Amino acid sequence: MPFSRVSRVPTLLQAGYVVGLLFITPMGDLVRRRPLVIASVAISASLSIGLASTGSVVAFEALSFLTGVFTVASPILIPLAADLAPPERRASAMSIVLSGYLLGIVIARVLAGVIAEFSSWRIVYYVAVGVQYAACLGLYAFCPDYPAKNTDITYFGILWTMAKLAVTEPLLVQTYLILLLSDVSYITFWVTLTFILGQSPYHYSTLVIGLFGLIGLFGVSMAPLIGRFIDRLVPWYSALLGTILLITFWAIETGAAGINIAAVVVVCLGLDFSDTMQQLSLMSSVLSIEEGARSRLNAVIILAVRPQLYHNFVKLTIYQKFIGQLIGTSVSTKIYVDDGWRPAAAFGLGCMGLQLLLLLLRGPHCERYTWLGYQGGYGWRRSWGREVENALNEQLEDKDIE
Repeated sequence: MPFSRVSRVPTLLQAGYVVGLLFITPMGDLVRRRPLVIASVAISASLSIGLASTGSVVAFEALSFLTGVFTVASPILIPLAADLAPPERRASAMSIVLSGYLLGIVIARVLAGVIAEFSSWRIVYYVAVGVQYAACLGLYAFCPDYPAKNTDITYFGILWTMAKLAVTEPLLVQTYLILLLSDVSYITFWVTLTFILGQSPYHYSTLVIGLFGLIGLFGVSMAPLIGRFIDRLVPWYSALLGTILLITFWAIETGAAGINIAAVVVVCLGLDFSDTMQQLSLMSSVLSIEEGARSRLNAVIILAVRPQLYHNFVKLTIYQKFIGQLIGTSVSTKIYVDDGWRPAAAFGLGCMGLQLLLLLLRGPHCERYTWLGYQGGYGWRRSWGREVENALNEQLEDKDIE
């Protein structure tokens, strides 16, 4: 089979995933999530049987697209975790789901590589079938049920309100603009790093360069601890801290990545940790906008940019080629070829600076529909924020009584 034909499969998977995000994950705000997520995994597992057994290229491509459509368990489970957890533990719950998901991706890639090395590629799909059906049994046994959150809206109403949320919610708009720039800078780092490590003074092989991606496991393993830290703060402040740390590590990248390998290792570790903190904080904030719309809010974030925390070591999966990655890849490659590694790194540093500016345009305690400015003080503890919210609610109740 020509390579050009084979290369269409990841594209079809990605296209299917986008369709699933758009038309399936918002249903989490309409129906009970437990049967929805079990059904999505079961259908994906059943489609994988076809992928493992078919001898038709056309059928394989069609099944790949449909498999992508139903590979949406994680975007359904993240808002469910946010619903089940108390407000003071919401970021911790989300971080556990995300870290488990990312570790699963890493393990799957390693396992698939080992199986493909010593056996047929079809065995990889059969193993995937078994794992997914096992996941169905686990979900059936342990996934808690949760009632439907919106009984007064239709499916098409859910889709319409998702589009409306994307342009009318200041915090959501601020978040996906920041995450877009985060994606640009993150892919810039890995594209530039590949060039740097392959040339003087390092001259590393492709295998060695690929191993640097495993450093991302540090950020994944730290996610639950980062989540607990975020739960203690108003998320705006933990996002600010994560952004400042990102700028710091990008400054190290700009100054020393092409000079000393120790700088590269430090930056790899620091960017993963800081990126995890920033994006968990922003996701926690967005999912607090409206309890009944968390599935739609989560889908908008992913559709707008990428599923963060879905790092460089999954860039060959269905999540490749989102907007931020396209911009980062094309621009950073152009800058590197024309001007070298340091200007390319400076481009990433500039994206970090824009993120900080966007975050500072809107304060930590702004009212829901305030686009710019600062309101409600500057308290940084989560408990302080709850006290302010309770006081505002009491004021509103008093006005209603009058």
